[in-house]
Amino acid sequence: MPPRPSQAAAELSAELEAKLLHRLICEWAAINDTYLDDTLQLPVFQLSEGRACLGRWHRELRRLEISRPLVLERPWVEVIEVLKHEIAHQYVDERLRIAEDPHGPAFRRICARLGIDGHATSDPAERADPSPADDPTGRIIARIHKLLALAQSPNQHEAETAAMTARRLMLKFNIEVDRAQPRADARRDYGFRHLGRPSGRILEHDRRLASILTRYFFVESVWIPVYRPLEGKRGSVLEICGRAPNLAMAEHVHAFLSGTAERLWDAYRQETGRSSNLDRQAYLAGVMRGFEAKLAAQSADFKEQGIVWVPTAGLRTYFARRHPRLATIHRSGAQRNEAYAEGARAGREIVLSQPIEAGASASTSPRALRERN
Repeated sequence: MPPRPSQAAAELSAELEAKLLHRLICEWAAINDTYLDDTLQLPVFQLSEGRACLGRWHRELRRLEISRPLVLERPWVEVIEVLKHEIAHQYVDERLRIAEDPHGPAFRRICARLGIDGHATSDPAERADPSPADDPTGRIIARIHKLLALAQSPNQHEAETAAMTARRLMLKFNIEVDRAQPRADARRDYGFRHLGRPSGRILEHDRRLASILTRYFFVESVWIPVYRPLEGKRGSVLEICGRAPNLAMAEHVHAFLSGTAERLWDAYRQETGRSSNLDRQAYLAGVMRGFEAKLAAQSADFKEQGIVWVPTAGLRTYFARRHPRLATIHRSGAQRNEAYAEGARAGREIVLSQPIEAGASASTSPRALRERN
């Protein structure tokens, strides 16, 4: 549970507050350089105490305020969304010098340039879910939900068939949507979510899980830097971009595989007595590799059946707008030892189904795949 404002404020020392303000300035500078060609002048930064207003740009004072409760109680990725919102106001005032309503056309154009929603509120949590509200989409979600429930069957054949059918249904859904909307509006038809808790290290099993989502579940993914104000440390969190039903499915898969891999490791550790962190990392990486091989084999079967999804430019456009500058970093992987081999074997036996709540994921409980009344 997030700390109450009084508790959070008490925990934020003068040193941590100075680091926090420095990090906000660095984030502002990175946004200014990446999206706006370094055309803005640095404003004065201030932490405000209010909750009703998460961010504010003061034209006369050249001051950019960010809510202290927002910074201390909400994920850093939400802080960045609010910061971009206020930078858009600054750009309209100081570069465009256009007299219009605060959230008029010029402001919305700059928000699109920054890869964010131009909604009047700067609170990401208050913005509408990008999920389509049409009944066909709702029925697809409900059918996938039921299929994944069947995938919990103790009958292995029945479980595998249900999980395979759920994947085939999602594949056909995306093919049909792309045919019906070949020129999707990136601002309207796509959105993003952040999965898991911020981590100081991105290990092989984390990278493999992100790759699984990108290759087989119709989303783009990227590890983005975050800041942990109460610790004064940096980290990373996984962002996925895609259509709302695909975001829901990918979030479900992330939660399910994260929790399942940890439970498989616990069982393996108790059975073998292996408990080192190296063995744990190797086993988890093996689990993801084994499950990925299973998905690859299923996709080969779909291809033989003529069910092939070719991504349209809409998602790539949206993703590139949010992340115009990306770098690929090569990291070493986990050891290829007995634990890795056993993890891969266990991963090939996983049947994708509904998540088990106990320890299901390090992220929040998935909003994915709920039947609509």
